[in-house]
Amino acid sequence: MLNTSEINSLIKLLDDPDAEVFEHVHDKLLSLGGSAIEPLETAFTEAFDPLLQERIANLVHEIQFGQLKNDLKLWIHSGAFDLLQGALIINRYQYPDLDEQKVINQIEAIKRDIWLQMMNEGSPVEQVKLINHVFYNIYGFSGNTTNHQDPQNSYISQVLETKKGNQISLAIIYSIIAQKLDIPVYGVNLPQHFILAYLDEGMQSEFESGILFYINAFNKGFIFGRRDVDMFLKQLKLMPDKQFYEPCSNTEIIKRVIRNLISAYEQLGSTDKVDELNELLEIVE
Repeated sequence: MLNTSEINSLIKLLDDPDAEVFEHVHDKLLSLGGSAIEPLETAFTEAFDPLLQERIANLVHEIQFGQLKNDLKLWIHSGAFDLLQGALIINRYQYPDLDEQKVINQIEAIKRDIWLQMMNEGSPVEQVKLINHVFYNIYGFSGNTTNHQDPQNSYISQVLETKKGNQISLAIIYSIIAQKLDIPVYGVNLPQHFILAYLDEGMQSEFESGILFYINAFNKGFIFGRRDVDMFLKQLKLMPDKQFYEPCSNTEIIKRVIRNLISAYEQLGSTDKVDELNELLEIVE
């Protein structure tokens, strides 16, 4: 393992005009992974040469993106059980330095405020109305209708900050909070719209008829039934398919988040980001 002064000596060679020297130094620093990030960031703040700054910034991004890909692979191979962890990994793409504990604390705070008001068990509809009251009225979450294509709508840290998100990000936060309260609310991968289903716990092993009702997290937690899903599919000229009615896996949810980001960055013309997000999509698929 190289020590800090050896790493710093390598960093100084990053602006070498000789392409071969640069290539060698770049690869050596890249192979050091996370341990090179802090010295690189320090060197970036001390550098005056725009070329050196650009090369350092690119290298830091490369290292962080490599770590992100590994984290995503690990999440999937370990069963993708924790949806919040999956959302945080994707969040790291745009916000690699974010204090993730802050996001966890924000979600815990909302959960606690709902829990404090849940005096008795209450019916499923009453439970959802209580979640809706705290989530939308007290905390002020809402669907971002004015700037729906903004990539920020897909990053969980930003949605928790701005209280605005797209269908899937709001549904992710909503279902994570519900599940933390032992309320069986899960995501349903409906085309062009992502919704939530409230499961009848007694029939949880067999989703088919075990869904009590659906919830639209984008529309202030609006409750609706299976016939509304039928109507929606009819409008889209789609055949009713089991997957449009039943909870999907966490992997499917994260796949959809990545697809939303790809589409958002395509609109912005950010081809580099689109290419990288396609790499992430391949990992999930």
